[in-house]
Amino acid sequence: MGKQTNIRLDDDVKAAAEDRAKRRGLTLQGYVADLIQTDVNQSRAAFMAGAAAFLAAYTDEFDAEVGEDRYPGLPDKPAQTAPRDVA
Repeated sequence: MGKQTNIRLDDDVKAAAEDRAKRRGLTLQGYVADLIQTDVNQSRAAFMAGAAAFLAAYTDEFDAEVGEDRYPGLPDKPAQTAPRDVA
């Protein structure tokens, strides 16, 4: 269950929004919630696409600076484990 939020709309804007909501089979509340959710999701997707493009553009610079080791402090090679005796 979400939190309640109050908004103020001009009469003309409210009437237009109610009409659009009705045509979509939604309440005004559902229509406004869908608009906000769509905007938030589009903003998030745009940010992630921008971040991916940035990382792709600067991969060589990052590799030159930090190398292949993605986890500083780990040994260069995986630890060797002693063979287990199988009975």
